[in-house]
Amino acid sequence: MTVPIAHHDGNYFADDETLARLKGEDRVAFRYAENPNGSRDDIAGILSDNRRVLGMMPHPERMAEKSHGGTDGAAMFTGLVDQLATA
Repeated sequence: MTVPIAHHDGNYFADDETLARLKGEDRVAFRYAENPNGSRDDIAGILSDNRRVLGMMPHPERMAEKSHGGTDGAAMFTGLVDQLATA
């Protein structure tokens, strides 16, 4: 999936204990295939403790329509709508 990032100087940082907890709880939602910013463990997105909130650096909304240059990001929103419809 190709999705733009727009973080200026930002990257994900966490101490070793937090990284171990995120991995153990399977809360790393996305990883960079090619880490552009030095994010720890290539992390691009994580889930909250209750798994209801996603925080992420990539911007799928910037690649959701052909007029924006591609539709790779649209799949994320389609999947979200499908999940909410069945919740």
